[in-house]
Amino acid sequence: MDNHKTYLITGASSGIGYETALKLAQEPFTTVIALARTTDKLQQLVQQSGGKIIMKTFDLELEDPKSIADFMYSSGIKSVNGIIHNAGFLVNRAFGEISKEELEQSYRVNVFAPFRLTQELLPLLTAAKGAHILHISSVGGVQGSVKFAGLSAYSSSKGALSVLTECLALELAPASIKVNCLALGAVQTEMLNTAFPGYEAPLKAHEMADFVSWFLLNGHRFFNGKILPVALSTP
Repeated sequence: MDNHKTYLITGASSGIGYETALKLAQEPFTTVIALARTTDKLQQLVQQSGGKIIMKTFDLELEDPKSIADFMYSSGIKSVNGIIHNAGFLVNRAFGEISKEELEQSYRVNVFAPFRLTQELLPLLTAAKGAHILHISSVGGVQGSVKFAGLSAYSSSKGALSVLTECLALELAPASIKVNCLALGAVQTEMLNTAFPGYEAPLKAHEMADFVSWFLLNGHRFFNGKILPVALSTP
């Protein structure tokens, strides 16, 4: 019986994505595919993992996700046991000042990229017979949560990702694929500093990565189609 697992994570060059990739790489019989735009940071990630991570420089906003599927097939990967859609784009600007380009970039990275990448990898996810798709969202994207000025593009795009989670959980159930969403609160990352300059979060990236990696490996045993707030605080 083949116990080997393959996991893919986007936005792996910094913060929670970087730390989560390292955590997953510590699992036995595991291959981790790390995607990000920044080659040097991915190289650092591979080096820190002792070569257990396979890197792929990729711009989710501009490149065709089909090239990722092609990369997986050409690498001899026959199934994908899990995806963490972690990459995100945040603009902190008053509603009336957000440009068309910033709005479109928010949705291309936060919604369209996870949608299209999942489509392209669907045959590999189905082949895993029990895969788990994990969307990383924000408490700001949860209906009824506290909202903050300047984050209308970011929070609304993350809200769309939450609804996509519910839709895919239903539609992909016949293929034995589970889909969940973690709506994260304040974690000390570059993105948090963009949204709330000077704010000190109660959790570090590596601490949240402990939970995210655990949830990818185990959460689908207990949940499907759920948007789960994971927050000690919001600024």
